[in-house]
Amino acid sequence: MNVFEVIRDLFANSGFAALTWQQAVMIGVSIVFLYLAIGKKFEPMLLIPIAFGMLLVNIPLGGIMDYPVLSETGEVLKSGGLLYYLSRGVKWEIFPPLIFLGVGAMTDFGPLLANPSSVLMGAGAQFGIFFAFGMAILFNFTPQEAASIGIIGGADGPTAIFLTNQLAPHLLGPIAVAAYSYMALVPLIQPPIMKLLTTKEERRIKMGQLRQVKPIEKIIFPIVVTIIVTMFLPALLPLVGMLMLGNLFKESGVVGRLSDTAQNALINIVTIFLGLSVGATATAEAFINPKTLGIVVIGVISFAIATAGGVIVGKIMCKITKGKINPLIGSAGVSAVPMAARVSQVVGQKEDPTNFLLMNAMGANVSGVIGSAIAAGVLLTLFGA
Repeated sequence: MNVFEVIRDLFANSGFAALTWQQAVMIGVSIVFLYLAIGKKFEPMLLIPIAFGMLLVNIPLGGIMDYPVLSETGEVLKSGGLLYYLSRGVKWEIFPPLIFLGVGAMTDFGPLLANPSSVLMGAGAQFGIFFAFGMAILFNFTPQEAASIGIIGGADGPTAIFLTNQLAPHLLGPIAVAAYSYMALVPLIQPPIMKLLTTKEERRIKMGQLRQVKPIEKIIFPIVVTIIVTMFLPALLPLVGMLMLGNLFKESGVVGRLSDTAQNALINIVTIFLGLSVGATATAEAFINPKTLGIVVIGVISFAIATAGGVIVGKIMCKITKGKINPLIGSAGVSAVPMAARVSQVVGQKEDPTNFLLMNAMGANVSGVIGSAIAAGVLLTLFGA
């Protein structure tokens, strides 16, 4: 065998020879996501592991998502791929509640408690979920599929995974990737909608300083929310329970080590595993088809409507309060914490550098977290088995 035959055989058995055009497209998409994460800094902690998981799963012959081969007696004849095992944390609904535990430990519900009316903007942003649900029904998706697609509008990746796993597990790949992608692209998607729906005068409105919330209020809040929400919607117990437990770690002031672990080491580890697992669902077979493209389009419309819904509620509240509420904070009613609140701050400061909307926007933002979970609970109660 001469050197040319050796090279020919090596190429014939390489991933290059087995590469399909669909896989090449998905590899290209993953590279675009990596550029957005690294070059544009669009939520790199989310987008880098998702994009790299997408890249790995579309490398031919790598077998990184292969199922294990079992004998008739259940003996493992061949181990599965690395990401197959990591993705069990998504399939078995372990990672989403753990993410909520970390989010709870990082979340300050003080702005919501200081300004309870901000819950209205969080509620207004959930309109996108139900709008997308109706739109998906019109495109002949089943009610279960439509509910899973609609939740993309909440910009809440863990909740989207949790709901889709139970209602439409066959759509987990495109829905999870769409939900997390739109979360990461909040700074790109939201500002044009916010500017379209508000005037310069409205964007320049300065809001007063929030009242100081007492520590006892912050301790009671997660306990009360857990009892009330999960008693009405028991299906939400894993998500809301972990969210509020993480928050209780933070606000109790007596378990600093647990709070620190939840909001740092634990959530960082789970984010890596969850991101890779979500990206690994983006196989060429799952994505290059009309149904998936429909999900992506409906998802971005859902997110746009959710943003608009929050801003419109903000405008109504601005009129009612005679100009005391800046409508921009309504866009933070989606669940992407704290990205959406930061976008409200950035857009407001472009009109007036002395305007500080972040804390007021956080009230709407954290109410959006609870709101999207409640919307998911309603859909799961209505359309679950």
